[in-house]
Amino acid sequence: MAPNSSTDTIRAEPPKGQLYPVKWYRSTYYNMTVLGLCNLAAPGIWTAINSLGAGGSQSPELVNAANALTFGLMVISCYFSGVVVHYIGIKGTLIIGTVGYAPYAAGLYANNRFGNQWLVLVGAALCGLSAGLFWMAEAAIAIAYPEPWNRGKALGYWLTYRLFGSIIGGAINLGLNANADTAGKVSYTVFIVFIAIQAAGPFVALFLNKPSAVQRTDGKKVALSILENPWGEVKATSKAFLKPKFLLIVLWIGQAVFSEAVYFTYLSLWFSVRSRALGSFLGSVVAVIVGNLLGYWLDRTKVSLRFRTRATFAAIAICQGAWWLWVTVLTTRFRIERPIHDWSSPGFGAAFGVYIFLTVGFQVNYLFLYFIITNLAENESEVIRYAALLRGTESAWQAISYGLTSLVVFAEAGAIYMNFALWAVSILPAWLVLKHFGSDEVPVETETGIRDEKTVESLQEA
Repeated sequence: MAPNSSTDTIRAEPPKGQLYPVKWYRSTYYNMTVLGLCNLAAPGIWTAINSLGAGGSQSPELVNAANALTFGLMVISCYFSGVVVHYIGIKGTLIIGTVGYAPYAAGLYANNRFGNQWLVLVGAALCGLSAGLFWMAEAAIAIAYPEPWNRGKALGYWLTYRLFGSIIGGAINLGLNANADTAGKVSYTVFIVFIAIQAAGPFVALFLNKPSAVQRTDGKKVALSILENPWGEVKATSKAFLKPKFLLIVLWIGQAVFSEAVYFTYLSLWFSVRSRALGSFLGSVVAVIVGNLLGYWLDRTKVSLRFRTRATFAAIAICQGAWWLWVTVLTTRFRIERPIHDWSSPGFGAAFGVYIFLTVGFQVNYLFLYFIITNLAENESEVIRYAALLRGTESAWQAISYGLTSLVVFAEAGAIYMNFALWAVSILPAWLVLKHFGSDEVPVETETGIRDEKTVESLQEA
């Protein structure tokens, strides 16, 4: 196993006198803001819709089946995203990636108001074909654009926008359904707002700087391009996937993202409409706070990379185990009692609290996965490939989870049991990779801030 391949997180921020002046509209935080707004408009609103529980519908089966289709197609579009970057660049790929989200929301609107089902599936398919490109592009940009000492904070800042979608959606839905203390579907008016925001996504993406135009305060250039011919790029991506250091974290990726369908379905089954809206709002607020705190912690360069990695991994693994045990006990009882929890009903706190914790767990897992990928990539091309593989693997796991939760037995309890088991079996393989992070903290960087493993090895031999 190779040692960690990024010393970006090792080098402390240079003295202010050594920082290069940058124009605000070329800076990394300007670009992370644009990227964040794209995230808000596209997957952020997608998350807002689903955080209402089953896409805001009364029954989760159709929406979960549609989401399984979306993520299944995203596996394919993620895999071939490097080819798209080869032809139109990373910015063009991001723009195209935002296009398919509005049809998804439109399909749910038609189903909510008119009972139409086929448009839900068409919208889900269009979303899947474009979203895989978006996921890869945004991940690569988020990793490669920021300065090394800002990367954790920048990732937390960017992912905050994704949760703003749920905060906005929850606030709107809470205002419209504050008196809905029973089970049911949300107001269709909510979807009109969501469609408008998602339709703005491609126009927001136009404001992103191309990599060559970005100005970093360390003076280094950003290079995010694929020079391989398309077939060569497909082979390079396949080769990266088969490396042990990636294969060993596949289960850890799974336990992290499988949970989204699980806790969204949990919310839709066991809570009133207004409680679902409250969950969407409050869960996202707490996740924003915790996610940004984690970003600052991961950027604490005075603490060794080895300790940061191990402490974060241990904290996430222990907390996830506790939360899955908690929700397993609850849902086993709920299958017998068949409750609908409203914030005025007894037992609401225990049932609702675990949803908040699972939402927070998803956010911190998400951020930590980017930290892992940053430390796996050895050059700028691998940033794109590993970003595509991360998002493709996420999509595959989420296709499975949404597919399974479209079945009643899995929606009510089976998927929770599976996620608990997946957490347990993922810890050891992930540890075999993460234990090497920081084992050799030689501060050697390429122009983009991604560590060049060959250069490190030559210095060690010398």
